[in-house]
Amino acid sequence: MKLYIILAGFLFAQVAFAQKAKTDSISKVWSLEDCISYAIENNITIKDATLNKSISEVDYSKSKSAKLPDLFGSASQGYSSGTTIDPITSDYVSDEIHNTNIGINSSMTLFQGNQLNNQVKQNRLLVEQSVLLEEEAKNSIVISILETYLQTLYSKEGITIAQNNLNASEQEVVRAKSRLDAGSIALSDYTEAQSQAATNKYNVIAAKNDYALNIITLKQLLELSPLEKLEIETIDENMDLVNLELNKEAIYTNALDYLPEVEASNTVISINEKELDIAKGGYLPTLSLIGSLGSGYTSINDNTFGDQLDVNFNQKLGLSLSIPIFNRNQTKAAVQTASINIEKAQLQKRTVEKEVIKKVETAYENAVSSQEQLIAAEASQNAAEQSYNLAQKKYELGALSTTDLVISQNTYTNAQQNYLQSKYLNILYHQLLQFYQGNEIKL
Repeated sequence: MKLYIILAGFLFAQVAFAQKAKTDSISKVWSLEDCISYAIENNITIKDATLNKSISEVDYSKSKSAKLPDLFGSASQGYSSGTTIDPITSDYVSDEIHNTNIGINSSMTLFQGNQLNNQVKQNRLLVEQSVLLEEEAKNSIVISILETYLQTLYSKEGITIAQNNLNASEQEVVRAKSRLDAGSIALSDYTEAQSQAATNKYNVIAAKNDYALNIITLKQLLELSPLEKLEIETIDENMDLVNLELNKEAIYTNALDYLPEVEASNTVISINEKELDIAKGGYLPTLSLIGSLGSGYTSINDNTFGDQLDVNFNQKLGLSLSIPIFNRNQTKAAVQTASINIEKAQLQKRTVEKEVIKKVETAYENAVSSQEQLIAAEASQNAAEQSYNLAQKKYELGALSTTDLVISQNTYTNAQQNYLQSKYLNILYHQLLQFYQGNEIKL
């Protein structure tokens, strides 16, 4: 009986824990920082860049090991009959021969035009490049998360605007119906109010669909299941969106120093310079140290297998020198190709720097413009709101037609959308400028 009670208690605790975990998962609200940190850990693009970095690290280790001596063991068993040379004694015999050869061989490159050392240096540069490319992949995902997160918030607030307009238009339909029944307005005024309500209902549906699509995009960036619930945190309403200082020169300088693609382009030049050194090494001779230990057994000898292995034991040690004389211009072509690739890498560096400057310049100009647009949009929204409130009061008193009320509502709606767009663009461009300088993104 006590065992049943214990088991029941254990199962109840497990169910309660699972239910709590499920509730916590559903109730979690994702901040921008949560999304960024989760994406960096789970995004496929970043994982792929990390794996590429691991491959470059393996190649670097492999190139260092190429300077070490190799060691191979060998064993062979042979049979021959008729007149032949005994592979052990080197005598001519006319008999059936069973022979065994065993040995170990080793070689070590002492000099190869300094190619091995240059290969190690090049692979170390490739590791550094892969680290920078991994950081670039992370930056790309961070920017995508930022843009999608803000777009999702924008569409979420758009639902609120659309729903408020729908509520207002539905109330206007009720008032218009009362005025129609009282004979104070024509049927066309009533149907126009209905039409506006239907339009606003369509706008609510469209706004919700836009929000759902943005949530899907955000889930994909986070590598979340489509079935998993995702709710994002709203921004701080007290955030200062206008009085932000922008130092153009400092932004450019910091961006060129911080963004990994700039340093990666410098690394590519160094990698190709090492490739040129490796190619030039092909003109120089190769000196190798070689050695071997071996022994063997032959059936035409009366000694035992062990005795023959002892008697036939041999050791060899020597140097091998290979001097390139003509290799069908392969080395010459490799040197020319490496030289061309250096020039291409230098051009690519200039292209990268131009792209960075353009990216920062665009964000800077948009940040400056968005500040001014936000001020204008806020003033326009306040004026449109006052005008719409006044139009509603006039409509209630019968001093305004349904058409004029609809026009006033649409004007107010457009002003709200313009303000909302200006607000999130302002946040986006200022956050981009912060990110390009290596500062933390935080809403």
